[in-house]
Amino acid sequence: MRIAVIGGGPGGLYFSALVMQLDPSHEVTVWERNAADDTFGFGVVFSDETLGGIEHADPLVHEWMEREFARWDDIDVTFRGQTITSGGHGFAAMSRRRLLELLQERCRDLGVTLHFLSEAPDVAELARTHDLVVAADGLNSTVRARYADTFGPSIDVRRCKYMWLGTSKVFDAFKFDIRETPYGVMQVHGYPYDAHGSTFIVEMNEEVWRAAGFDAFATQEFAPGQSDEKSIAKVTELFADVLDGHEVMANNSRWISFSTVRNETWRHDNVVLLGDAAHTAHFSIGSGTKLAMEDALSLAACLHEGHDLTGALEAYETERKAVVLSTQRAAQASLEWFENLGQYVHQDPWQFAFNIMTRSRRVTYENLKLRDPEFVARVDRWFGEHTGDTREDGADVPPMFRPFTLGGLELVNRVVVSPMDMYCAVDGYANDFHLVHLGGKALGGAGLVMTEMVCVSAQGRISPGCTGIWSDDRAEAWRRVTDFVHAESAAKIGIQLGHSGRKGSTKLMWEGIDLPLDEGNWEVVAPSALPYREGVNQVPRELDAADLARIKQEFVDAARRADDAGFDLLELHCAHGYLLSSFISPVTNRRTDGYGGDLAARLRYPLEVFTAMREVWPAHKPMTVRISATDWVDDGITGGDAVLIAEAFKAVGCAAIDVSTGQVTPDERPAFGRSYQTPYADRIRNTVDIATIAVGVISSYDDVNSLLLAGRADLCALGRVHLYDPSWTLHAAAEQEYTGPGVRWPLPWQAGQRRPQTGRTDGPKPRLELIRHGPAGTRHARWRPSESMDR
Repeated sequence: MRIAVIGGGPGGLYFSALVMQLDPSHEVTVWERNAADDTFGFGVVFSDETLGGIEHADPLVHEWMEREFARWDDIDVTFRGQTITSGGHGFAAMSRRRLLELLQERCRDLGVTLHFLSEAPDVAELARTHDLVVAADGLNSTVRARYADTFGPSIDVRRCKYMWLGTSKVFDAFKFDIRETPYGVMQVHGYPYDAHGSTFIVEMNEEVWRAAGFDAFATQEFAPGQSDEKSIAKVTELFADVLDGHEVMANNSRWISFSTVRNETWRHDNVVLLGDAAHTAHFSIGSGTKLAMEDALSLAACLHEGHDLTGALEAYETERKAVVLSTQRAAQASLEWFENLGQYVHQDPWQFAFNIMTRSRRVTYENLKLRDPEFVARVDRWFGEHTGDTREDGADVPPMFRPFTLGGLELVNRVVVSPMDMYCAVDGYANDFHLVHLGGKALGGAGLVMTEMVCVSAQGRISPGCTGIWSDDRAEAWRRVTDFVHAESAAKIGIQLGHSGRKGSTKLMWEGIDLPLDEGNWEVVAPSALPYREGVNQVPRELDAADLARIKQEFVDAARRADDAGFDLLELHCAHGYLLSSFISPVTNRRTDGYGGDLAARLRYPLEVFTAMREVWPAHKPMTVRISATDWVDDGITGGDAVLIAEAFKAVGCAAIDVSTGQVTPDERPAFGRSYQTPYADRIRNTVDIATIAVGVISSYDDVNSLLLAGRADLCALGRVHLYDPSWTLHAAAEQEYTGPGVRWPLPWQAGQRRPQTGRTDGPKPRLELIRHGPAGTRHARWRPSESMDR
């Protein structure tokens, strides 16, 4: 094959070397517009997985790199004058310049033609004269721009400013230095890359950047390659103690806003994207160089495995895209964490250190226990002291089994069975199914069990199978459930009250979710006459003043009956596009009276309903509110709006916000993934100072422990996992070998509180491959260049 490679960075060079190594009959030419010794940035970091792939694909390149590596295990977090260290992480880094030199040498040895200080010929001409064109031309890819209609790129420019610098100070570990300055919070990401220098990245929110005056420096015109010396001087002054008198090194160093690049496809005929041209991921979770070299390895392998060109490029994109999307999700969580860093500065340094370690959701509580059990034990002890848990001492208490007081309600642990509609009622009455369903979850160990949305009127049902509490006899049917939960478990039980609004009069979920009934329809109502689906669902009748008063009274009556029925907690459903949610969202509320308009006006009716219910609901019992913290559409509710919504409900006596998202409009485009809604609960908890309940694809006890210990939520609500395993909480305790008061096995079940024995497994236990040949316990290796050179 004749192969043209546009871009002589690590990804393009490594690909060229690999394909020539696999088949020397290829003709590979690389064009790079910069000089051979030009590089932007200082050090690059590699994961164990990447190094394993390199070692297998080209042992010689791996051997050369191995000689250059700075290796260490520790991460130091400096915050509020205290440095906390977590070990066992395993890093390998090297100079970017040296990496380029090695890859250039390998390419020359294998017969790759390299052109430096040379613009590549027109990509269309290259595509005509070559079998394959690899566009490894970086973040600002001209090839991607040329074929944008095919590639479908999106570029998300983020809210932080950062500058890539180097320093002659050789750090001995990865450094996070978080600094509260007169302008706001700034942070340093630093790590060594050889015996002579370290990467030194300064980052801050754009508001802080402007407050510090850096925007004034950035307005000047910079010549190619010129650095922002005024900003560098100020950074040197602000972080003088970190630099300790050492030189700051610049290399085309200016303020940058990170851009996340995504493409719908990476292929256009015989042109393919690689590395930053195809995708970017925030530097706080890894290296773009690492991803580019993984791309190169995959593309070379797919080309060599006997596919035709089209099949090879399809296989490459399929193989890499899933990995990259996963990396980008983690990187998005990490970059958003740093964008919102200011909301965590109130945290204790130990909790803050755990929070920063787990920010991407890839490193978790259990993962950190494997890497550094002493660190996690210390944070666990802090959490127990902070929560005032006097039931048991020591660090062997998983956070999920610490108690929590919600209003005046004592919960034995922090696991909540999330409200889940069952569609099994007849004429609104709870029945044996609900007794077994909710009673079983209470026996299963959760601290709080929530009903499905219980409707305040027949008109307010979603479907004919929804439960209700619009009469005393329907309330009495619930009494069977609450009595059982209180008598047979340590759980508390809460009721969620709501009205379906425009999403009512629909089929049972398994018959067709959100589809209208074929017969037996009832009138649906809403703030505005807007159907859920145009041409599919009913056009709702717009509520008038009399309707609003009547429905508010229905909520009040339902609250009284819920207390009579023995419920411990009441949650008002203001999420998911049901009636009260429809008032809050601008997508569904187009009213021109006092209940429509800006957010304050749209909140008016839900707040009136809440206030009226709070007056009749006993003072010692808490009330919570479930909200949709974003509508996942343009011009809908945003995370910023959710903060204001939470503040408004807090002001009228809400004890906690149950933070969900979406389901307001069928046009939504949620960023679905593991724990994808928790950043909204995190933001509300740490800015509004109100308890939050996190919900949304929280699927493991590891996730629960991680969220709670990092201070991102106070309680975690889990739905599907409790459908899969009604005794999920008990089994989570058994898996973690926890037997304390945070979970109570029913007496008849106590013989089963240990995990059943399974077949013998002789396979190797997981370990971090970068931590080699060390003694048992946490590795705290630091980078000591003199020791490495001596070896």
